[in-house]
Amino acid sequence: MGGVPKLTRADAEAALRNPLAFIAARWTPTAGTVRRAALAALVMSVVIVVTGGAVRLTGSGLGCPTWPKCTADSLTTTREMGLHGVIEFGNRLLTYVLCAAVGWAIVAARAQKPRRRELTRLGWVQFWVVMGNAVLGGIVVLVGLNPYTVAAHFLLSSALIAVATVMWQRSREGDEAPRPLVGAAVRQLVWVLVGVTVLLIAVGTVVTGAGPHAGDSSDVPRMPVDWETVTKLHAVLAWIVVTLTFALWFVLKAVDAPREPLDRTRDLFLILLAQGAVGYVQYFTDLPEVLVGAHMLGSCLVWIGTLRVLLSLRERPGAAPAGLPGQPDRTLTTA
Repeated sequence: MGGVPKLTRADAEAALRNPLAFIAARWTPTAGTVRRAALAALVMSVVIVVTGGAVRLTGSGLGCPTWPKCTADSLTTTREMGLHGVIEFGNRLLTYVLCAAVGWAIVAARAQKPRRRELTRLGWVQFWVVMGNAVLGGIVVLVGLNPYTVAAHFLLSSALIAVATVMWQRSREGDEAPRPLVGAAVRQLVWVLVGVTVLLIAVGTVVTGAGPHAGDSSDVPRMPVDWETVTKLHAVLAWIVVTLTFALWFVLKAVDAPREPLDRTRDLFLILLAQGAVGYVQYFTDLPEVLVGAHMLGSCLVWIGTLRVLLSLRERPGAAPAGLPGQPDRTLTTA
């Protein structure tokens, strides 16, 4: 085993000026490492949504009644705040785990050889979306869980998931120009599917904002819409998404599409069936918290599945980046 490289003063100054370039000059991750880093960021973007839902469903939305501190005098939760304070503060701490995952993705993408600028940019977009959503989360607390800010908080999280999904997919591809695998009519059908899915998610936030789970035990105002009506609209949109997915699968079979779009469409259809089952059960059982949480997870998976269908309609071949799977990462060395 080689010794630990000694860093000179020039190395330290270079690291301070541009730490990412310093690391990239001394470490080449494998392609598998970059893919795992991108996947970790995607997984954490889903975890933060699910744990945020747990905060609301346990009535802990104001467990820490202010922001950025937990109380006016304490950065962390106190014993007097009980379990609600622990749950809310724990969710805030997970934001740092999410930042670490996104940071790892950025570093791995930047250090990959040859350099892939688009991959690095996707990592930075995730970082700034996380920062923006952290601020928005603080505003949610400061305005007493106003349902419109809560809805915006969830939609921005969905945007984060979208960017993370694209980065994960791009980490598994080459850098040549994309080549379509299906015709224009099929691509248009998929874009309609994506548009209706976005509308489905947006209406879902209205269902939540008008529903009984306000996120706190106090009297939190709800959106002034009829909950039954907006829930039925949400169900209709869900059936449209299911129908479009089913139709897409038949169209792909009819045109003898490649395996990847067919597999991704099948995956999405199965996710939609599971999500629909959870949705109907929770509706007819008066919205038990566990099922509502499962439905939030399903919403994230539906969104990821839809994006994977869209991304599967083209291929981007090219030479594999340096550091093939199975090869060890090049260890840190001095320049």
